[in-house]
Amino acid sequence: MAEDVHQSYHDALSAESRMLLVLRDELYVGSWDRMVEDLQNRLKGRPYIFKLVNRIEQDLERIETLRSYEQKHKINLRDYEKKGEAS
Repeated sequence: MAEDVHQSYHDALSAESRMLLVLRDELYVGSWDRMVEDLQNRLKGRPYIFKLVNRIEQDLERIETLRSYEQKHKINLRDYEKKGEAS
C-alpha cells in the first residue's frame, strides 16, 4: 500500500521535477549532491557541466523537495516512473 503513496507522489510531480530526476540519474550518476554543486557553480559563474534553463534557483528548490522525499521514504522516484511507463 505504501507503494501506491509513492506512485501517487511521483505522478503528481511537475514536468520540471520529473526532468530533474532524469538529469540526476543520467548526468550525475544518481547523485543529488553532484547536481546541486553543479547548479550552484553555475550561479557563481564557475565552470559547470550542463546548462539548465534560467530557473536554477527554482530547480534547486525542486531538488531539495525531491531529495527529502526520497530520503524520508528510502526510495528512488525514478523507480515509479518506470512502473508508470509499463502500464
